Amino acid sequence: MLKQRKQIRLRKYDYSKSGYYYVTVCTQNRECIFGNIVINIVGARRNAPKIMKLNEYGLIVNNVLESLSKHHPVELDTYQIMPNHIHMIVIILDVSGRSRPTPTHKYSYKPTLGFIVGILKTECTSQINKLRNTPGQKLFQRNYYEHIVRNEIELFKIREYIKNNPLFWNNDINYA
Repeated sequence: MLKQRKQIRLRKYDYSKSGYYYVTVCTQNRECIFGNIVINIVGARRNAPKIMKLNEYGLIVNNVLESLSKHHPVELDTYQIMPNHIHMIVIILDVSGRSRPTPTHKYSYKPTLGFIVGILKTECTSQINKLRNTPGQKLFQRNYYEHIVRNEIELFKIREYIKNNPLFWNNDINYA
């Protein structure tokens, strides 16, 4: 008998509901494939900040993230691509395409958060596997972490965490 997977989503929560969602997606086996954390030599000083330097695969992920809002009723508030994971705040728009504060597009469907994450994973995997000549290879772990952002204080803290993530790479639980 197969072991039943632990349910990590909130029961009876409508994940197509407009709002802010913090999401982390990890690569398969936490393989570092999107680039490297490097010291920012621009204006270098003793404690120069670390930044993420994207490679060709990281640039693909960046392009897919940037294109999501062109094709789906979502916006990205903040995101950070790391060597083996992606942090992002996804804003699901209401069906009329309204985000806080102004309308941008009109759509005929309400995507779920899982649908948007699935689109991201599928498109990145397809493009990267084509470039690496590795058809059918898994790029991402099966699941993803999500948190429903409930207020401005949480939103501020999550934005800061995402922005500063490269600074703490050596201590990150996702560090390989």
